[in-house]
Amino acid sequence: MDNLLTQLSSDLAARTAALQAAAAALRLPRGRHVSAIVWQSDLVVTSEQALPERDAFDLVLPGGVETKAKLAGRDAGTNVAVLRLARPASPPALVAGEAQAGALALALGADGAGGTSVRLGLVNAAGPQWHSLAGGLIERRIALDLRLARAEEGGPVFSAAGALFGMSTLGARAKVLVIPTATLERVVPPLLKDGRVARGWLGVALHPVALPDALREAAGQPSGLMVMSLVEGGPAAKAGIVAGDIVLSVNDAAASRFRLIAGQFAADSIGRKAALRVVRGGNVLVVDAVIEARPAP
Repeated sequence: MDNLLTQLSSDLAARTAALQAAAAALRLPRGRHVSAIVWQSDLVVTSEQALPERDAFDLVLPGGVETKAKLAGRDAGTNVAVLRLARPASPPALVAGEAQAGALALALGADGAGGTSVRLGLVNAAGPQWHSLAGGLIERRIALDLRLARAEEGGPVFSAAGALFGMSTLGARAKVLVIPTATLERVVPPLLKDGRVARGWLGVALHPVALPDALREAAGQPSGLMVMSLVEGGPAAKAGIVAGDIVLSVNDAAASRFRLIAGQFAADSIGRKAALRVVRGGNVLVVDAVIEARPAP
């Protein structure tokens, strides 16, 4: 047993040493930093939610080499930001891997001075695709059974064999999630091209509410999303939606939570009709709106 543990320890240390060139650090204000993946020789990707609203950053590459990084694009929907480097890096060859529950996971981070940190844990869950609260499609829901410092967020997560599971991020209650490699591969090109990922939009602010008992039978569900406000001239306003309407469904997708209807507003939804089933004045009616592209921030 001791020999097996010694061999495992040596193998993990060797694997970390071979992969550490994939983790870099982006310096933040007040002496803080966040980790990033050296995606290509001239690109890094990191956690969008960890980056302040600015265009230029100082980057510390593995080994302590410093350079500048300029924001190329960011997408809150998938929590991905991509930056271009002023000088090339030398990343290891990144090979995508498919996470499975129970597999070992190595979460690498950067220490801000050219060194690397590593966390060892298990893939706690590897579920199907899901939509974030910001409306982004993420190819798989991968959760890790380990703790992560905030400075390590945005770094690469590998299998024990060195395959890239994706990028680490902190979810609700500091749960460690992975943005899969497939999501990064899909999102990086439009971010480089346009600086953003286009998604559909109705121009409404929604809040979950319980339906009065008298309306539940007619609605066929116990809750919905109340329209709190509308953007003047937005798709919902043009369709006749008014504040106080309770949205029950969008194209037959139940609207008890926004995450359940987020898939209706993917990039390919722009220009399509959205059939909104709503409660207004005690009556259930259907209002048709045309989904438009969300305006750039």
